Amino acid sequence: MTAWKGVFPAVTTKMSQDGTVDLAATQASIDRLISNGVSGVIVLPMLGENASLTPAERESVIRAGVEAVAGRVPILSGLAEITLETARDHARAYQRFGAEGLMVFPSLAYKTDPRETAAWYKGIAGASDLPIMIYNNPIAYGVDVTPEILLDLADTPEIVCVKEECGDIRRVTDIFIALGARFEVFCGVDDLIVESAALGVSGWVSGMTNAWPRECVDLFELCLAGRYAEARALYRILTPAFHLDTHVKLVQYIKLAEHLVYGAPEWTRAPRLPLIGAEREHVSAVIKAAIEGLAVR
Repeated sequence: MTAWKGVFPAVTTKMSQDGTVDLAATQASIDRLISNGVSGVIVLPMLGENASLTPAERESVIRAGVEAVAGRVPILSGLAEITLETARDHARAYQRFGAEGLMVFPSLAYKTDPRETAAWYKGIAGASDLPIMIYNNPIAYGVDVTPEILLDLADTPEIVCVKEECGDIRRVTDIFIALGARFEVFCGVDDLIVESAALGVSGWVSGMTNAWPRECVDLFELCLAGRYAEARALYRILTPAFHLDTHVKLVQYIKLAEHLVYGAPEWTRAPRLPLIGAEREHVSAVIKAAIEGLAVR
């Protein structure tokens, strides 16, 4: 079974100003990420506006991503659905489209209890041959895949990894205590990456890597090498921007970062609207401060 390690950016789905998907710009961003050293990519994450796309658009993004990756790194797709039947159908479809793994959300319409949460992931795991990364973000989705639930899932071989984003750094150690090395554990939030690396995570699903792939890869590799003084110096430059990854408007914020750093389109699909006024000024100032800090690093 696949062992995923390293920096896996949650790729933004590029849009035109009228809200249509810009596949060429999305492919260009994926190529830029891989050229700068990422270890894998995840298309159709929450950051990729998964829930705002039609099934046909999701297919086009996965196929375009597979084409852009061209076998250089693993490509995963987010799987965010309401019913188990639809999730299973789409898991099989995404495998046909070329995805090599799935990052699976909890049900988007219902806050499952622990028994239901385990049944949800087991049900999806049996639908395709693809390895699964559990997306654990109870802050956003109200469902926490705890170590106790992971113990219930330990006998499901397709589930290989957990993207941990509960916000409590102690959770990383609790997972290792309960389950040893059964699952790969990825940090799922940018402003906990150095702390998570110190506790032994093997990967990082990152938002701001879309803007600064080389710097984020460097940061993770410094941590893996135990060079924490250098890692902290870089982290302190990037952390104000990393905090933007935890906001409800992270899609707009990270797309604006991409726009300011390398000219990518910042457009999103409604109900998300472009940033304006004081909010745009604040986010732009945070991003520009990081750009300036990195330039003199």
